[in-house]
Amino acid sequence: MASLTTQTLIITIFLLAIPTSFASPPSLEDVFAQCLADFKPSNPKSPIQNFIYTQQSPNFLTILNNYVRNLRYFNNTTRKPVAIVAAADVTHIQATITCAKNLGLQLRIRSGGHDYDGMSYLSTIDFVVLDMFNLRSINIDPKLDTAWVQSGATLGEIYYGVANKSNDLRGFPAGICPGLGAGGHFSGGGYGNMMRKYGLSIDNIIDAKIVDTKGRVLDRSSMGEDLFWALRGGGAASFCVVLAWKIKLVPVPAKVTVFNVETVGNRGSVNTTELVTKWQEIADKIDNDLFIRLTLGSSNKTVKASFMGMYLGNSSKLLEIMNAKFPELGLNKTECIEMKWIESVLFWLGIPPGTAPTTSMLNRIPQKQIYLKRKSDYVQKPISRTGLESIFKILTENENVTMAFNPYGGRMSEIPSTETAFPHRAGNMFKIQYAANWFVPGEAVAKDCLSQTERVFEAMSPYVSKNPREAFLNYRDVDIGKSLNSTYEEGKVYGVKYFKDNFEKLVKIKSRVDPDNFFRYEQSIPVLSSH
Repeated sequence: MASLTTQTLIITIFLLAIPTSFASPPSLEDVFAQCLADFKPSNPKSPIQNFIYTQQSPNFLTILNNYVRNLRYFNNTTRKPVAIVAAADVTHIQATITCAKNLGLQLRIRSGGHDYDGMSYLSTIDFVVLDMFNLRSINIDPKLDTAWVQSGATLGEIYYGVANKSNDLRGFPAGICPGLGAGGHFSGGGYGNMMRKYGLSIDNIIDAKIVDTKGRVLDRSSMGEDLFWALRGGGAASFCVVLAWKIKLVPVPAKVTVFNVETVGNRGSVNTTELVTKWQEIADKIDNDLFIRLTLGSSNKTVKASFMGMYLGNSSKLLEIMNAKFPELGLNKTECIEMKWIESVLFWLGIPPGTAPTTSMLNRIPQKQIYLKRKSDYVQKPISRTGLESIFKILTENENVTMAFNPYGGRMSEIPSTETAFPHRAGNMFKIQYAANWFVPGEAVAKDCLSQTERVFEAMSPYVSKNPREAFLNYRDVDIGKSLNSTYEEGKVYGVKYFKDNFEKLVKIKSRVDPDNFFRYEQSIPVLSSH
């Protein structure tokens, strides 16, 4: 018995004498979590430990999946983050930046947008997600001229709050999807159906609060005009974390008028080719209070066109304009629906009037998720009738793809292309979004839908902008070039498509404010090499 005790003692002493390097090292997520917990100053009212989700946390996958909008990037084989920090305080952001930097971890910033190609929650190397959904306060000033909105606030929350506070007499020109997070949507140049009247979201932003690579909290005056310029359309995720935006509210009438005219084949005696030809002639030149989106698709080998519009005024004035400028559409009184601006948000989602309360735009998590692919283009010259007919033929051969034409003109043509980092202004008639959705998993379906999208995109090349073939940053598309550690030359491939001549200025600003390229992702602004 004694010898056993001695033996145990010897083994214990031996184990204690083993150098710690033989012990299993703590995991990366433990080290990261510990770094966050040790960070000072931290806010004792909201300890960061309550907002960290590691892969061991029971809610980890739910939190990750809540803001995934493309099922292509949420499966068992997708690389998962080391941790998600659902920041609820500015100190949480500072800690996440500091610890990710110290541990050489990639940082992904997510504010809840579409993020079509998943860049806010994917990486090929070890990474953490800084999730902004808890930072969503909206403070509207008493005069109803401006509001401070945090990055995690959704457009639905902003619209609803502004309409309520102003008795439906104020709005904000941003996207038609209420689930988008303000952080990314605004910084990429967010547009919506009031852009012909008021321009983009970024044209109505007057200040911002950010956390930079050194963990400093800066506003417009302390960050400087160059960086403030870059944040408006250059994609903030290349430069910093945006904590909040100060937005300028715009007046909206007590009633707006909406319509959605769908045609298959002909509309009365006018065929689709004639309707689209006429739409091209008038859409970017018509009254600035009127926005008409054209969507083209096909089913059963027949092209379908939808003309969906919003007029900031009543239906009799709208009919006057349409009868004078676009009589071919034959819009009639019964197709015009007058409603409050806030109600029109639901109409643009395809929700029939009166079937859902405006509070439904506050739902942050969609009812269903889908598999999808999106691409973009800009059109600067009208497409001929022959061209349109060849496009219709391509659509009937690739029925999974639809194209949405969003008209420019109006305020969009008045703002110089150098005013903000977003460059696509005068000279553009409309922007195209290519969309393919599918609802079942599997490589074969995905491959088919992706190749259909590619075929339509290729077929459009004669009709769209050239040198560069321009693209819209908020429809980030990895097909047009990507690299996680882009050199200047690699970054230029996609950079000039997104930013045209503004790319060079963005590179200079990036090289100054983030010379170590900490804030980077597959299509971020590159830094100038020090060589």
